[in-house]
Amino acid sequence: MTDSGRPAHDAAYAVVIPTLGRPSLGTCLHALAEATGPGPVRVVLVDDRPDASRVPLTADVPPALRARTIVVPGGARGPAAARNLGWRAAGEVPWIVFLDDDVVPGPTWGDDLTLDLATATGRTAAITARIEVPLPRDRRPTDWERNTAGLAGARWITADMAYRRAALVAVGGFDERFRRAFREDADLALRVLDAGWSLTTGRRATTHPVRPAGRWISVRLQAGNADDVLMTRLHGRHWWRRAGAARGRLPLHLAVTGAAVTALGCTLLGRHRAAAVCAGAWLAGTAEFTLARILPGPGTREEVLTMAATSALVPPAATWHWLRGRIEHRNAGPLVPPGAGEPATPSRPTARERQRS
Repeated sequence: MTDSGRPAHDAAYAVVIPTLGRPSLGTCLHALAEATGPGPVRVVLVDDRPDASRVPLTADVPPALRARTIVVPGGARGPAAARNLGWRAAGEVPWIVFLDDDVVPGPTWGDDLTLDLATATGRTAAITARIEVPLPRDRRPTDWERNTAGLAGARWITADMAYRRAALVAVGGFDERFRRAFREDADLALRVLDAGWSLTTGRRATTHPVRPAGRWISVRLQAGNADDVLMTRLHGRHWWRRAGAARGRLPLHLAVTGAAVTALGCTLLGRHRAAAVCAGAWLAGTAEFTLARILPGPGTREEVLTMAATSALVPPAATWHWLRGRIEHRNAGPLVPPGAGEPATPSRPTARERQRS
């Protein structure tokens, strides 16, 4: 690494996009090609689809990027593994910019990114973009839209994140035990901070549209509770504060699920009064959760029905995945980066600079 007070002038970069071949990939690539400013020296598409016989991803690549684009098979092992394959395939370029395949870089993205990279100091490991999530203007957002809007305030989100390649090498890249697009970015950021680098926010803007999702998306998302267990194993119980992440409702979900299980057990044992009390606690907790999700929303019949149905299923789903995570990650240890080829450990910056985001 260069002297911490001296700007790093080499702003060459490669773009890495892990993808499942969604239609949004073409929109992302066309926005990247049309943005003003210096373009990437290479674009790496990591094809993480389980079925390799599908339509080739090169069909979505605009002519301006075709000569610089390579496709790498991902093996369907999740976004963390896909990003590792991507940045290692990008070659010896100083900066790696990770994009999700459903984002839209802004019209001046290339110019803004170049300024972000050119003004980075030698200890700057990563520069995140400003994420914008467009929401409906004629009604209140749905639960899923509010969930997506939370990305706009997420710290260190890899929807659009530029990482110095040397920092990725030093910490070993992404931890591939994170199999979903959840917490793998926060884990990497915390390890980079622990290694003495700093993370900053850039000036470039990227739009993250709300993608279509089915009625049961909130239930499926509870799988992330297992990843939260892994985060606790790796970074301690207070990692939430360091990562600037919301604690969520897991304690309440555990309590509501516990009340339901206890009510069932008391019923089987013939303790009907205790069963009634526990069933009342479960009903009250479920009703509170349902109202907390309905009241900020648009109040349409479809949204109310979806919230009512999923609010009964989310607490047990969250509990199940939390318990699964405690078993699966009970012996999890820190990721050990390769011993060869690491740059010298940078001097540890001040607390203020390390937390800047």
